[in-house]
Amino acid sequence: MDTSLLHSVGVALHTYGRDFVDGAGLALHSAHNAFYIILNPMRMLYLFAGVCMGLSLGILPGIGGIAGTALLLPFTYALDAPTAFALLLGLGATTTTADPIAAILFGAPGHAASAATTLDGYPMTRRGEAGRALGASYMAALIGGLFGAALMAIALPVMRPIILYIGSPELLAIAVFGISMVAVLSGNAPLRGLTFACFGMMLRMIGTDPQSGTLRWTMDTLYLWDGLPLVPLTLGIFALPELCDLAIGRMAIVQQGQTLDTKTGMLLGIKDCLAHWFLILRCSWLGSAMGAIPGIGASVIDWISYGHALRTEKDAGQTFGTGDVRGVIAAESATNAREGGALVPTVAFGVPASAGMAILLGAFLIHGLVPGPDMLTKHLDLTYSMVWSIAIANILGSGLCFALSGQLAKVATLRYTLFMPAVLSLVYIGAFESSRNWGDLFSLLFFGVLGWAMKHFRWPRPPFVLGFILGEPIERYMFISIERYGVDWLVKPFVLIMFAFAALSLLGPFLQDIRSHAPRSARTAPAAGRFRFVKRFWNALQTTWAGLQFMLTNFGKAQFSTDNLFPAALLILFVVMLSQSLDWAFAARIVPTIVGVGAILFCSLSLINDIFGLHERAGVVAAAAGGGGAGGTATGAAEIAEEPKRPHKIHMDIASKTSHLPGAIVLIRGLAFFGWMASFMAVMAIIGLIPTVPIFIICYMRTEAREWMAKFIAAVFVGGLRLMGLKPATQKLRELLAQSIRIASDKRKEAPEPWIIVLPMTAVVVVLIYVVFDQLLAIPWPPTLLGTFFPMLKVIPSV
Repeated sequence: MDTSLLHSVGVALHTYGRDFVDGAGLALHSAHNAFYIILNPMRMLYLFAGVCMGLSLGILPGIGGIAGTALLLPFTYALDAPTAFALLLGLGATTTTADPIAAILFGAPGHAASAATTLDGYPMTRRGEAGRALGASYMAALIGGLFGAALMAIALPVMRPIILYIGSPELLAIAVFGISMVAVLSGNAPLRGLTFACFGMMLRMIGTDPQSGTLRWTMDTLYLWDGLPLVPLTLGIFALPELCDLAIGRMAIVQQGQTLDTKTGMLLGIKDCLAHWFLILRCSWLGSAMGAIPGIGASVIDWISYGHALRTEKDAGQTFGTGDVRGVIAAESATNAREGGALVPTVAFGVPASAGMAILLGAFLIHGLVPGPDMLTKHLDLTYSMVWSIAIANILGSGLCFALSGQLAKVATLRYTLFMPAVLSLVYIGAFESSRNWGDLFSLLFFGVLGWAMKHFRWPRPPFVLGFILGEPIERYMFISIERYGVDWLVKPFVLIMFAFAALSLLGPFLQDIRSHAPRSARTAPAAGRFRFVKRFWNALQTTWAGLQFMLTNFGKAQFSTDNLFPAALLILFVVMLSQSLDWAFAARIVPTIVGVGAILFCSLSLINDIFGLHERAGVVAAAAGGGGAGGTATGAAEIAEEPKRPHKIHMDIASKTSHLPGAIVLIRGLAFFGWMASFMAVMAIIGLIPTVPIFIICYMRTEAREWMAKFIAAVFVGGLRLMGLKPATQKLRELLAQSIRIASDKRKEAPEPWIIVLPMTAVVVVLIYVVFDQLLAIPWPPTLLGTFFPMLKVIPSV
């Protein structure tokens, strides 16, 4: 071998090693200096102020850190750069720390980033373990945030080449992998999950097509030209159904007879995090890595992390979704680790990985800083001061949450009439803050009804939100990849790897479900010997084929029910949407057509499965095992008794707690809940939001216990049935109402809230809304009829 070549390689390795050591030494020196920079008392004060504002915005539904960061940006002009970034990052790093409070206590995620936390956090609250869930979420958030900051500190000097390598094909592959998680998030209803994933993607495509300018499914409404906003959809799909069920069941969040031992629960939640430290590290790494990729937001990261934990943790399939603390830990650790990862591409070469980081770039420009190599050389001290800001902010934020959660957890023991009107008022404002348009409130109401129907008909909601989030980037990156690379992007190594993972993620649950339906006679013992892997593969193919044959050949008699109306209505909607897309330009309709056909296919199969029962109906499995008739032979019964237990698959959503009530009562009380919401909007249109809030709170707290709204809805139903001549149905409905609404028999429960509680509650909520949203955030309230006809009354806030 040429000695000169060996010498050149040796010199190169020596130079690289020396540069690496020198760089590491410079990084340590800069980190040391940055620590003392950030410990300045004035900077710590601003950091603490940012943390307090971040926690406050995290508790309020729908506002989020983006609005807060934008609000604070003008106040950083007079600050030096380290202080300005301490204030902004203190807010941005802790918004998601307080995010789980509403998700865990009320089952109402304030933001999309805490939606996955709801699946296990809220059931824990209903069991009386709110303190444990909150403690685990804060500890996981703390460790995840510190991990993200540490990873950023290590990765900053070396991440630039990697991030520069990621282009539109790689981003498309990552988005496809994310959408493949619907198979996991669909739980025991994969067809239903895929149906609503496609529906979510179709709704995401509403608006102006960026390729051709075609208006897609806008219904001639200006509000829909820019597409549906995420916040009203998330609040409607997740928050309103849980609040509606509380109103239907007329109960506190925590079941009667249970107590909240927040001190013991907090310590137990911390111990849970320490016991599952490896899960936290895995999910934190996943959150940091995904956070560094532009376009992958927190609303996607928490679902991917949750799906990862569901697949990798022992017995997760039996306990996730029912109150497993590991689900809370997985979601929260990944979400909080995201901030550190998102800062890497922002600082390294000025590509914001999230909307919050895009606003942070404005702070760079304000202070004359240019993201890129200078931030990793001349301004390395400032860069590491950002790392310390994120780390200290997570410590302060989690500490404050630990200190205050003892009182927050007690909220779950209150009667629903005490907190419902205040929470609904904030939900309205959070939804309106999205695009500050009346359409946001109509979207909130529509998706609230849809989410409530999905919950009661057991259609999983997480795939719907995931499809909505990832629909737009999949379409955008696909067109960019085709325009730039043709078909060559399909053979890129990273793209092939991610597509392979997506295929495994999507097909894995289906294959497992098919194999579980294979008759006992088709199952073989585990293979052994020299070619055991080949034998196992062949046996798996045989078992899969047997299970597929069994599922496709065992039909039952048609059984119709009212539950079939929901998928039937969805199917009609999909057909109408697909038919409308046929008139669009080719570039505008290609992706909606593919997704729409998939939605029709999956919804049709799910509806057929519900009507004919196919393979799930009782007795069919036994008959197939025994080879007998409809009921199976005695041999078949004995054989099925020895069948291995089929894997338990969870319903990846919060189960309804109103199944003990008659269906008519659930329907009427549910409509009464949305009747209150519609009434709020009607009064708001006349006199404005802030004057409506005290009227709404007083009326709700004083009359809801007597079910005046439910009685009005029931009277409308009874009158309608009488006009149609359905006297038996009218009589049955009256009997159910008389059974449920017993004002005279239990006046203590039906008594309205006392004025001594109603008036202070009203005053506090009105002052909070006025100070925070009208004065600080200066929200431009929608026009009202009163303000239009009497302009002099516009001096009243929101009129």
